[in-house]
Amino acid sequence: MKTYQGSEIRNVAVVGHAQSGKTTLISALLHAAKMTPAQGRVQDGTAVTAYDEEEIARGTTMQNAVAFAEWQGVKINFVDTPGFHMFSHEARASLLPVEATCVLVNAQHGIEPVTERVWKYADEANVPRFVVINQMDHPKAGGGGGLSALIEDLHERWGRTCVPVQLPISDAQGFHGVVDLVTMEAFYYTPNGDGRGKITGEIPASIAQQAKEAHEALVELVAEGKDELMEEYFAEGTIPEQHLITALHEAIREDRIFPVLFASGGTNVATDHLLDFIKVYAPSPTERAPMPVKTSSMQAVAANGGGSDAGAGSGVSFRKMEDGEPTALVVFKTMSDPFSGRISFFKVVSGVVKNDATLENYTRRGQERFSHLSVMQGRKAVEVTELHAGDIGAVAKLRETLTGDTLGAKGGDIQIDLAPLPEAAMTYAIEPKSRADEDKLGPAIHKLMEEDLLIRFFRDPQTNEFLIAGAGQPHIEAIVSRLKKRYHAEVTLKAPKVPYRETIRGKADAQGRHKKQSGGHGQFGDCKIRMEPMPRGGGFEFASEVFGGAIPRNFIPAIEKGVVESAARGYLAGYPVVDFKVIVYDGSYHDVDSNEMSFKKAGRLAFRKAMEQAKPCLLEPVMKIAVEAPDEFAGTLMGDLNGRRGRVQGMESKGRTTVINAEVPMAEMLTYGTLLTSMTQGKGSYRMEMHHYDIVPQLVADKILANAKRPVEEEE
Repeated sequence: MKTYQGSEIRNVAVVGHAQSGKTTLISALLHAAKMTPAQGRVQDGTAVTAYDEEEIARGTTMQNAVAFAEWQGVKINFVDTPGFHMFSHEARASLLPVEATCVLVNAQHGIEPVTERVWKYADEANVPRFVVINQMDHPKAGGGGGLSALIEDLHERWGRTCVPVQLPISDAQGFHGVVDLVTMEAFYYTPNGDGRGKITGEIPASIAQQAKEAHEALVELVAEGKDELMEEYFAEGTIPEQHLITALHEAIREDRIFPVLFASGGTNVATDHLLDFIKVYAPSPTERAPMPVKTSSMQAVAANGGGSDAGAGSGVSFRKMEDGEPTALVVFKTMSDPFSGRISFFKVVSGVVKNDATLENYTRRGQERFSHLSVMQGRKAVEVTELHAGDIGAVAKLRETLTGDTLGAKGGDIQIDLAPLPEAAMTYAIEPKSRADEDKLGPAIHKLMEEDLLIRFFRDPQTNEFLIAGAGQPHIEAIVSRLKKRYHAEVTLKAPKVPYRETIRGKADAQGRHKKQSGGHGQFGDCKIRMEPMPRGGGFEFASEVFGGAIPRNFIPAIEKGVVESAARGYLAGYPVVDFKVIVYDGSYHDVDSNEMSFKKAGRLAFRKAMEQAKPCLLEPVMKIAVEAPDEFAGTLMGDLNGRRGRVQGMESKGRTTVINAEVPMAEMLTYGTLLTSMTQGKGSYRMEMHHYDIVPQLVADKILANAKRPVEEEE
């Protein structure tokens, strides 16, 4: 295929709420650009960017995917992103390799929670946005209040700079065209065609006045940003078309205007016009602001002497996206393919990457050969000879390189950071079904962890369970399904054991006396201890107040060891005892029979006797959570959290979304993700992290203790 310069490339992330039609729209755009012989469909698994077996089975995007279209001399790279709330971190990650974001809004439902979230991500990353009202073919497009209400909602949430650059043409025949408010032309399509059969014609009389007013509003908004345009606008009453195109392009690039367009991916209407829009108005990589990169102190000093890198001494510099800069790229995604192995997706930050080039991995300090340099069309790799600054490419079978690594010309030393990942929201215990599955499990999960950075796999030292953590229940279920289908490792998921702990609420004084005679040398150890509670999170402290040699100094550590070992076994239900202090203050010993083992056992005995008096109780982990959902579900969610022994800490409003902050015991949150989806019709999301331990209420503690095995101290 043709080699494209940075100025001939457009990189666009397609983001939005689930079911807004992102994958379908990309399939329509590829078909309109003659990249596919037929339009792919999500329903039958033929959509270019929906190739993962789990995504096809579940009918929803779970990971970013890349495709490209060649259109009238430019190459457009699309990044398809998930719209389900628990995978929104993938949408955030897609903003690194792109210079523009296509925010899809469902024409029937309007702006939904994830749409707002990804808008915020793009705003934080300073990535230009344009809005596409998709699924305009739906009979209820525009919702109850019509399209004017939808546009008003855009203005209310994102400002009046969300301005239509098109008007939809809808009548008894349905949605079958758009009016271009820049050129003031109407374009008519045959629904379910190839997206290229447009006919230019007159603007329908029914919307001619509306189009005129919308054109004037667009011209006025564009002119506001530039003094010379304002002068031209006031002098002539309008702005010439070519001046308007140039000014609108600049306004989009500078985040001053967010254009609104209309399309139907399902019926492939107005998709070629959307391709035209991206070609003309979306910024190219060469127009992107220099990218911040971390440098070593030596490089920062060198950067101060000249070149585009600046900011010496701070460890941060800026790299222009130009061919003339030293070659550098960042890997933003890894895919495991059963035939090609590990495929690394990368953004060329600067310079030119040629096929068979050897680059240095600055992150891991190794060399990597880029053989079979490619661009990805979904799962299919299309080989290329070189990729210029700003382009998105892929290469298979790199030895060490993983997602987040920065590579480049030998001798360089920079690091480009990816967007931070959220904490895993849900954890399950995972258990292999057989010994053969156990052998396959470790290598298989590590391959999946290379592909999906949010997966966590670890062993809980307290419960001895293997745990797998992810974004939510569907995420973890998809991981289990991939383990079975790809790597033939079958596992069982279980709710994890809650890592309860034990502590004391009172003080105690006890003696531990260990004496054993069995012929020859005996065993003798005697100690007296005081035990007292410590503040929550205080851990364990040990002190000695023994005077006069009642216990030789060399035996004191043995007493501490005995207390620590017994505390680890627990007293009430086998959970570790924490947040207490032990002071050994007296005791006795025998010149012949006393040794470290005897005093360790004396320490254990003293601990257990002290626990009988010290008002022992259970502690449970309490999670800090933030639940985000549309306003209408706030009351239901508050009531549910209260029913889970939660303490609501406060509420905040974000547009039409409410965020509830609360503290809830972990034991009440093990199945929350599934229930939240049910309570909010899939529109709610939550974040959860460990906050503190707190005392379990007695009624709840009684149930836990009834099902627990009281630890038995080993025979002395």
